[in-house]
Amino acid sequence: MSTTMRTAQEELAAAQLKEAHRATWAAGDYASVAEIIDDVPPRHLLDRIAVAPGEDVLDVATGTGNVALRAAKAGARVVGLDLAPELFDTARRRAAEWGVHVQWLQGDAEDLPFAHGRFDRVLSTFGIQFAPRHETVARELVRVTRPGGTIGLVNWTPEGQVGRMLTILGRYLPPPPAFASPPPKWGDEEHVRELFAVADARVELEFERATTPWQFSSSNAYVAFMEAAYGPMVKARERLTAEGTWSECRRELVELMDELNVATDGTMHVDKEYLLVIARVPS
Repeated sequence: MSTTMRTAQEELAAAQLKEAHRATWAAGDYASVAEIIDDVPPRHLLDRIAVAPGEDVLDVATGTGNVALRAAKAGARVVGLDLAPELFDTARRRAAEWGVHVQWLQGDAEDLPFAHGRFDRVLSTFGIQFAPRHETVARELVRVTRPGGTIGLVNWTPEGQVGRMLTILGRYLPPPPAFASPPPKWGDEEHVRELFAVADARVELEFERATTPWQFSSSNAYVAFMEAAYGPMVKARERLTAEGTWSECRRELVELMDELNVATDGTMHVDKEYLLVIARVPS
C-alpha cells in the first residue's frame, strides 16, 4: 500500500475517531465533572504561568472553561477551543456569571485554526491528552505559540487514579487504532520530552506532579456519579451493558477506588495525580 493511501486511510480513521470523541464528551454531564476539578489544577497552572492583561491566551480543549475564565478574569484576550461545542452552553453561562468575555470556538487540537505564533500563552487542562496523535498535538501547540511564549498543560498520569481507571476500561473495550496514543501518556515526563523534542528541540521543559482531591460518600457513589456524568464512562457503560460485561468492569472500578481511598470515616477521599508541564518557547 502506498504512503499516500496509508495517510488518506489514517486521516479518515482519525476523523471518524474524533467524531466519536465529540459524541463521548457531549454525553453525560461533563459540567458536573469539571466543577469538581475547578479549583486546584486550574489555579496551580495559572499560579505557575502568570497571565497578564492584554496577552493573547488559547485554552485548548477548554470544556466548560475552567482555565479560560480565569485567564479572562486576569485581563487576557482568551480563545477557548473544544472539539465538543455542546459544552459551550455551560461555558457561556459561566462567562456571563464571571463578567468576562471569551471567544468560544469549535476546533481540533491536531489542527489548530490559527496562524503561527498567534498566542502568548497556550494552555490545556485535562484536554489535549485525549486527542489521538500526541506528536501532532505537540507540534500544533508549539506552532501557535509566539517566540518567548509559554505552553502550560495539566494531564492525568498513568500511575494515578484516572490513568488506572482508563486502563481498566481499556481491558473491556476494543483497542484504539494503531495511530492513537493512550491518553495517560501525556502525564509521563519522558513521553512529553519526546513529543516536544520532535516538535521543537529548543523548547525548555519543567515538570511538577501534584494531586487534586475527590470526595464522595463511598467508592460506589463515586462510580455511580462517573457512569452517569463522565462521557468516556457513560459510553463504556452503554456498550458493556449491551455486551453483558459492565457489572464486572464496574466492580473493578469500585475496587480501585477502595484501594486508593485514604478516608478513615467511612467516606471516600482519593487524591488524583496529575502532571503539570511548562514548555517555554525560545525568543
